[in-house]
Amino acid sequence: MMQGIQINSAQSRAKLSLPSMIKSIKSNRNLIYQMSKREILGKYKGSALGILWSIITPMIMLIIYTFIFSVVFKAKWNHGGDESKYEFAVVLFAGLLTHTFLAEVLNKSPGLITGNVNYVKKVVFPLEILPVINIVTCCFNALISIGVLLVAILLVKNDIPWTAIQLPLVFFPLVILASGLSWFLASFGVFIRDIGQSITIFTMVLSFLSPVFYPISAVPAILRPWLMLNPLTFIIEQVRNVLIWGVNPNYLGLLLYTLCALAVCWLGYAWFQKTRKGFADVL
Repeated sequence: MMQGIQINSAQSRAKLSLPSMIKSIKSNRNLIYQMSKREILGKYKGSALGILWSIITPMIMLIIYTFIFSVVFKAKWNHGGDESKYEFAVVLFAGLLTHTFLAEVLNKSPGLITGNVNYVKKVVFPLEILPVINIVTCCFNALISIGVLLVAILLVKNDIPWTAIQLPLVFFPLVILASGLSWFLASFGVFIRDIGQSITIFTMVLSFLSPVFYPISAVPAILRPWLMLNPLTFIIEQVRNVLIWGVNPNYLGLLLYTLCALAVCWLGYAWFQKTRKGFADVL
């Protein structure tokens, strides 16, 4: 009897492990692909331009930012060197798309389970892939925005730095972190329904607590260490380094960030798997 309990306990711990998380994603990759594809296409279903809206929307936003900050405010980032009047908008957009990716993931996460109650009732359905599908669809939107940004950089600077090829290396740690947070919030969203509204406010505030609209140098020195505690700050700076300034990323910083992100990702997955048994009772 005791041996059976020990075996069940060991199997339960194995389901919460990092290898179990990777195995689940790998074994369900086709389902993730199909559901992500359906989610992306379904967003624009019935519209005249369809998926082209995913390109048009960031283009319009970039044009608006360029006009407001470069033409109206004549803002300068003061990064050094000759800065054209349009460069501020490009630098701002690089920070904004990074924040938008994380904000979109977090805002959608609390409703992933409550919005798919029919999947909760199906014992065989792998609920843990819903946050992964959320990540994939948000990554798709981010890729479109990055494509628009690269075209804008080419038009503004007449060149794209070779360091831009390192963008996946810079962005991937944020994807890992967002995955863990998505698992956490998807679970919390079942038991605490107010968390959806709270996260919306939080992500809005986060945009002003991140160096999206201003350089870090504009923040008083005494407050900069607190700004660096924001998980977006480091990634936004590295995205700008490789895409705009042509500077190699901080490899050591990315390594440390990735390790922390992996810890959050595993904890989020483990928490989700641990609490999923109570989803059906609440819903």
